[in-house]
Amino acid sequence: MDGFAQLPLGRRRRLAASISCRGVGLHSGASITLTLRPGQPGQGIVFHRTDIDVTIPARHDHVVDTRLCTALGLPDQKEARVGTVEHVMAALAAAGIDDAVVELDGPEVPILDGSAEPFLFLIQCAGTTEQPGTLRAIEVLKTVRVQDAQGGWAELEPGEEPFFDAALSIEFAGTAIGTQRFSLRVTADSFREELANARTFTLAEEVNHLRSLGLAQGGGLHNAVVVDGPLVLNPGGLRRPDEFVRHKLLDVVGDLALAGHPIHGRFTGHRSGHALNNQLLRALFADRSAWRFAGAAIPAAETRVPVAA
Repeated sequence: MDGFAQLPLGRRRRLAASISCRGVGLHSGASITLTLRPGQPGQGIVFHRTDIDVTIPARHDHVVDTRLCTALGLPDQKEARVGTVEHVMAALAAAGIDDAVVELDGPEVPILDGSAEPFLFLIQCAGTTEQPGTLRAIEVLKTVRVQDAQGGWAELEPGEEPFFDAALSIEFAGTAIGTQRFSLRVTADSFREELANARTFTLAEEVNHLRSLGLAQGGGLHNAVVVDGPLVLNPGGLRRPDEFVRHKLLDVVGDLALAGHPIHGRFTGHRSGHALNNQLLRALFADRSAWRFAGAAIPAAETRVPVAA
């Protein structure tokens, strides 16, 4: 990827410098400053709320809400929460960032244009550099599958080492979305070229209901694709005919980055969203025979071991 250093396989990576932006929270409507900072060796990705001085690990077992986004929190601390983490997590994972602090002065990651592309731009501007310590990946050893009552499902299975392959299908009958499918071997280049600029989307009929629930307070045609039956309401239309499934696959990359380590394996899903993506990680780590660490051992102080909740 242009602007990202190609480091030796197995070496940790961090940002070379801090970088900031300001934007609105999609659901909270709050104006929030985000700063990406270099992390300490072995720290992993953490979110730090400067307004309440709370740090939350970016891990699957800290997911506290999956309604229309992925939100992280701390047990028994209702105010210790960060929402809409999936797009910045996807960008950090695609750029190979292992250790970083995502600093915020509010309750939610800014939505920016509704995609991961602005976060990739920030990372590229900051640059990346080698970090002490050795990276370990999670190798999927057997198929793990979860499903819901609405017919959605998601699974992880062994794949071709050392890659992460993903395939997803979605189905929104009677709308401009329809049925779409997309598959990809996820690398820094393929993420940038195929997924990064795909925007989040919603149905026009759901907007008023979401706002009555206190959600989508900062949403608009400038940061989301809005579909009204067969119509796309955004004046500029779609960035790609299958932008919808590409964005859902972008979400998969961000949600699965909460494993705390790169995943070597294959993801397949149908109508999978944030809830199923998180359930899939919890199911994987609940079965110790389903995965193992790949790569050289690292000192205990630098090990980020996923914890099943």
